[in-house]
Order: sequence, then structure tokens, then C-alpha cells
Amino acid sequence: MRNIEHFIDGHGVVGASGRHGDVFDPNTGQVQARVSLAAAGELDRAVDSAVAAQEVWARVNPQRRARVMFEFKRLLEAHMDELAQLLSSEHGKVIADARGDIQRGLEVIEFSCGIPHLLKGEYTEGAGPGIDVYSMRQPLGVVAGITPFNFPAMIPMWMFGPAIASGNAFILKPSERDPSVPVRLAELMIEAGLPAGVLNVVHGDKDIVEAILRHPAIKAVSFVGSSDIAQSVHALGAAHGKRVQAMGGAKNHAIVLPDADLDQTVADLVGAAYGSAGERCMALPVVVPVGDDTALALREKLVAAIRGLRVGVSTDPQAHYGPVISAAHKARIEDYIRIGVEEGAELLVDGRGFSLPGHEQGFFLAPCLFDHVTADMQTYRDEIFGPVLQIVRAQTFEEAVALPSQHQYGNGVAIFTRNGDAAREFAARVEVGMVGINVPIPVPVAYHSFGGWKRSGFSDLNQYGLDGVRFFTRTKTVTQRWPRGGAVTDQSFVLPSMR
Repeated sequence: MRNIEHFIDGHGVVGASGRHGDVFDPNTGQVQARVSLAAAGELDRAVDSAVAAQEVWARVNPQRRARVMFEFKRLLEAHMDELAQLLSSEHGKVIADARGDIQRGLEVIEFSCGIPHLLKGEYTEGAGPGIDVYSMRQPLGVVAGITPFNFPAMIPMWMFGPAIASGNAFILKPSERDPSVPVRLAELMIEAGLPAGVLNVVHGDKDIVEAILRHPAIKAVSFVGSSDIAQSVHALGAAHGKRVQAMGGAKNHAIVLPDADLDQTVADLVGAAYGSAGERCMALPVVVPVGDDTALALREKLVAAIRGLRVGVSTDPQAHYGPVISAAHKARIEDYIRIGVEEGAELLVDGRGFSLPGHEQGFFLAPCLFDHVTADMQTYRDEIFGPVLQIVRAQTFEEAVALPSQHQYGNGVAIFTRNGDAAREFAARVEVGMVGINVPIPVPVAYHSFGGWKRSGFSDLNQYGLDGVRFFTRTKTVTQRWPRGGAVTDQSFVLPSMR
């Protein structure tokens, strides 16, 4: 049985707590590895290593830090196939999707290579008589990231890329469900020239999450997970004086206007709803056709397209998607399907009971499609996080704008139309953080920022981009004066001004 260790001070560390978690192969349903679950001692050891390393790393000039990121980027590209295979084996997403997971993280690393420019401050000469003012961005110190199972490469790199390039040391607590890729990323960072201790990986469950949020030496925590946990993480971290960004769940909508290209829209919807078995916070699990004619035409095309999807093992190059992450998660999704039927929604395509020959114990679920879902149903209000698409009909444009705007989540939304004026109005009015116009998964590029509204995001600053740099740094402003000839100015007891 393979054992997955912590990665502390540049090397693997056997866990001392005596507790372990099972890592499954979702394709077979069998345990393939055990991961150590940390106790407070392992976290203290990682933090001590990070504190010592960060003092030195922060003094390395930004250009040299950027060179480490450049080399890490090269190594990621060289090891892409290895990483994709490893990711796929623990998560279950197909190889092409696993490569996409790594690639989107790599793009944030590319962005972080420009850190010397991003850390520049501001300067004002002659702000007052003989007085100049300048600002500088400085690292926070030791920071941490707590990441979910669905993107074990991308989201860790979203966090540690900007943080480390800015001069911080980083403690990563990845999901214990698929922990091998985060450890491999840390190993490649060391190979790229990162000093030992700047990036540490500590595995664990909720106990270690709470320990991170309470640890006095950790100055900031970035989190991605469900909304209830995100809210509690934000509250606990803030109560212990930390800067916290906590990204939560989603229920993203796709608005389909009557003039949309339905063939293209259906192709986009099927990929966005069922790709990665729907285990994406930027999936499109709700489609809102405007008008009954649009709904009927869309429904017919969706059913035909869904019938053609291939569910297979993650290594099957012909499979559109693979298994979900665990037996418990599969059971949760199936329970929501049952609830949807009981609530009165019409189940057009039922993916329950699917069995893949030769992999009968795998965590597979075929695609599901509901029609006549309404806004008062639990299955509409909650995030299902599986291969389930729901049709919620709207009669007018106003109803279509209101549905995502009034939902508890506000992560992403997409509109499909040929009408530029309608698209522009929708983008301006909808109460959602990320909008796609004929783009089904509107994840911003690496030099913008990722973040949702309402219960999808509990923080003022978003992930990566300039917001990521701002989150992992703080501004210091210096006002300086160099008197001439040793002249002494008169005493003043009022607030100084620049007059």
C-alpha cells in the first residue's frame, strides 16, 4: 500500500499522529493509498520551517524569485503527462481534463513570473517642501492555503504562485481525497530552486484546518470549498486576526434567449454541465430558456446530445467524463435526484443505475436531465456538484435576469444570444461575480481575478491576478524629508500637512 507523506522543509515527513485517510481509485472503488493526517506537531514543524525560510526568501530580490517561477513553469510542462496521469488516478477526471486542470494553474504561474513589475510601489517627488512620499509592497510572512478535491493542481497554484513570488512562505493543506499531485508540485518547486521550507504540504482533515486558522504565526489563509465551511473559515480566521479569502459554492445559470444558436449552445451546455462529472464550481448545472418555444427546442436537442455522451474510466480517451470522487459523493448526488423527482420536476434522463463493465465498483454516474424545475425546489437552491442539469423555464428576459440575481450563490453565469444589446444589459444588471457571453465557463484569464458574489465568496479580494498579489502583500508608505544644511524647523503641535 502506497503511503502519502507530508512535505516539510524540502522533503517527505512520515506522519506522527497515527491517523490516516484512505485514497481511492474512483474507477475501481478500491483503496490505492493511505495519506497521513497531521496533528498539531506536524503543523508546528511546518510553520517553524516556513518562518525560518521566509526571512531569507523575502530578502531575495523579486527578479531572482521570478526565475524560480520560470523554472517551475518549465518543469510543469516537462512533467505534464506524469502529473495528469497521477491527478486522474486519484480524482477520476479524464486525462484531457486533468491536463486542463494543470494548464490553468500553470497560467497563474506564468502570471507570477511577472512579479517584479507587480510589486512596484508608487512615488511622489515634492509632495511638500523637501518631502517625498513612496510606497512599497511587502510580503505578509507565512501564509496558508486550504484547497478542495476538484482541482488538486490548479487551485493550489492559484494560491502559492502569487504568494511565494511575492516573498511569502506557504503552508498548503490540500484535500485528503487526492493529495499526491500537491506533494509532487512541491517537489518540483524544490527542483526549480525554491529554498526548503518556503513551500510545505501538510495533509489533514477539519482538525488541521482549525489549527491553521488559529496558529498565531500564519498571517493569511486562502480557502476554496463549500459555502457553509467557507463562511466558518472566514469567521474563525478573522477572529484570530488573519487576513482571509474564502471561496464557497455555486449554482451557475445559463440563460438562453430565443435568438441563440441552439446547436452551439447545446454543445457548450453539455460540456459545461457534464465535464469533470459536474464537479466544478464553474459548471453550468442550470439552464434557463426564455419562452416555451425555446425551452421545447432546447430540451429536444439536449436529450439527443446527452444520449450520445460516453462515461468511462479516466484513462479512456473516448470518454467525455469519468467517475465522481467517492462513493459517498455519488450517494449524495443520487439522493438529490430522488428529491428532485419527489419535488415534482420531470426527470427526462436518469443516469442512476449506470454500471461500467469491468468497473462495477467504480463511482460512476451517467448524465441526468431535469425539466420543469422551479425556484422553490431544494434541488435548485442547493449545489448538487454532479452530472445533473436542470431546466428552469422563464417567460421573459426580466425573469431570466432575476433567477441568478436572486439565488444565494453568485459565482458564474452565462448568456447565449446573438443580440449584443441584450447581452450588454444582462452583464451590467445580473448580480453575479463572473459573466460569460456565449462563453459557457467564464473563468477569467490569469491576469484578471477569479471570485464570486454573495455566498460564493467571503472576502474583499479575489483569487490570483492583481487581487492575489494584493491579498498576499501589504502596503507600507514612507514620507521622507532630508533637511538642507542642518537647519532646525520650528516646533509644531498640529497635524502636519504638505502646504
